[in-house]
Amino acid sequence: MSPAHARRPYSRRVRRLVHSLLIAAGLLAGCASTPPSFTYQPPSELPPVAFNGTAKPGWATHTFAVAAAHPLAVDAGYQVLRAGGTAVDAAVAVQAVLTLVEPQSSGIGGGAFLLHYDGHDVVAYDGRETAPAAATERLFLDADGKPLSFHAAVVGGRSVGVPGVLRMQELAHREHGRLPWATLFAPAIWLAENGFPISERLHAQLSSDRFFRNDPAAFAYFYTADGKPLPAGTRLRNPELAQVLRRIAREGSSAFYEGEVAQAIVAKVRGHATNPGAMTLADLAGYRARERQPLCSDYRAHAHDYRICGFPPPGSGAIAVAQILGILSQTPASGIPLANGLPTAPWLHLYTEAARLAFADRGLYVGDPDFVQPPAGRWESLLAPAYLARRARLIGPASMKTAQPGNPGAAVALAPAEAQPEHGTSQVSIVDPYGNAVSMTTTVEDQFGSRQMVKGFVLNNELTDFNFAPAGADGRPVANRVQPGKRPRSSMDPTFVFDKASGQLVMVTGAMGGPMIIHQVAKHLYGVLDWGLDVQRAIELPNFGSLNGPTLLEPNRFPPATVRALQSMGHEVEQVPFPAGIQAIQRTPGGWFGGADPRRDGIVMGD
Repeated sequence: MSPAHARRPYSRRVRRLVHSLLIAAGLLAGCASTPPSFTYQPPSELPPVAFNGTAKPGWATHTFAVAAAHPLAVDAGYQVLRAGGTAVDAAVAVQAVLTLVEPQSSGIGGGAFLLHYDGHDVVAYDGRETAPAAATERLFLDADGKPLSFHAAVVGGRSVGVPGVLRMQELAHREHGRLPWATLFAPAIWLAENGFPISERLHAQLSSDRFFRNDPAAFAYFYTADGKPLPAGTRLRNPELAQVLRRIAREGSSAFYEGEVAQAIVAKVRGHATNPGAMTLADLAGYRARERQPLCSDYRAHAHDYRICGFPPPGSGAIAVAQILGILSQTPASGIPLANGLPTAPWLHLYTEAARLAFADRGLYVGDPDFVQPPAGRWESLLAPAYLARRARLIGPASMKTAQPGNPGAAVALAPAEAQPEHGTSQVSIVDPYGNAVSMTTTVEDQFGSRQMVKGFVLNNELTDFNFAPAGADGRPVANRVQPGKRPRSSMDPTFVFDKASGQLVMVTGAMGGPMIIHQVAKHLYGVLDWGLDVQRAIELPNFGSLNGPTLLEPNRFPPATVRALQSMGHEVEQVPFPAGIQAIQRTPGGWFGGADPRRDGIVMGD
């Protein structure tokens, strides 16, 4: 089967059976065929991690590679791969360490999308959080029926969705793991018990956050008695998290979703003094990860055909990225090169106009597919070449400023959604020696999630990814409104790129940063495929985009002449800090080449 398609149900059953038989055969063979084992080797020193925006070199490897947003997490994944583990094994170890060292962005109290390639097929593992059964469409409305302000909704138990990371990873590991589940948590357990140095980035975010210190558990863990965040380089231990991870390692994900840990989560969510949530033990026990068909589209650059696969709804990233690239291909964009290593005003005009069109469709159509029907019966209707050609014809010499959604073939009884803030996330990209690959985007949503800490980990605020207003001014419902058991729309877009002719995997990529994930992934794909940059240089391009409003540029990265040229074309230009963090790996003649975003703490390791 082509990598452009998800596995069919019969294929999943057969592969699970074969996987189980292979494990059993290895165990029965005893000394003749000893199964791989993993023993964590703690690093000899734990230096503080710096993030200062300095360009990174990129890293060449031969047989495998792991890229993530923190060196200790990367090292854990590297050790798992060296011990004979698979890409999924490494992803489990990396996520557990990120829970400890990068709690502002991701962790077991949040959710994730994991895209997996086994050398034949791609499958999308959905670990997105869900709304509690008692949630209603009025969850984020005040007594007068008006939407709450963002942080009034976020801080407390109201915003916490049922976490999905562990159930999702357990499902993926059951199908694609090679090392025992219990061993994969050893790096995080050791680091939690023995300590890790607070990074400059973590310290900076602790310093800037107005709400996290108000949580007693967070205050006791991260702050001094006078309310100052612990300095960068401080060796921080987390014995509570170590205990939780030991139980998960021993008992599986049920140790999180049932029993003492689940009771502590529910008590924290429901017991918030001013902003309680409605989560129950039944919500946690009933959470199920999903396997979904990836959303794949064709792309042509320099007379070469690629197949790009990303995450389907409730992810909106793959649709938006494919629309942006598809619309650009119907414009003169491909004939506009970089100038002095930077995108030019004419190209940025075409890109941001394409982005406005894509975000207009995103706001109307995309939501949890268990609750929202795709237009014309298929999400691919939004990617049809004829439809994208019609959308491209709307781009003129002056900015449209705000685009309207299109109609790919059938009217829908939905209202366009207002722009909704999204934040957070971390990206993990991995290729193993066996032909497997993982792209995983993982999140607690806003910085430090709901600002609630329990048993050493942060609880997400993922429910604020729903649109607060459940209906438009005309009373029509919004696709991404709150409903019980529903998964909020996400911008996360873990991505694979394949050579279409050979089916060979050529790139693994993804990004963090709320809706700016879409622009980072699109920028990265265009930089590598169209401008011929390696993954590291493409990562380091300045960030840009539009959420169907102003044209957004990364500060101090574009010449004043570029800004003036965009303004002359009718663009309202805003130079704003971008939450950014791409981690990527590309195939080379000698193996692999990995890149890590200088805006984050990450590196790449491999052999």
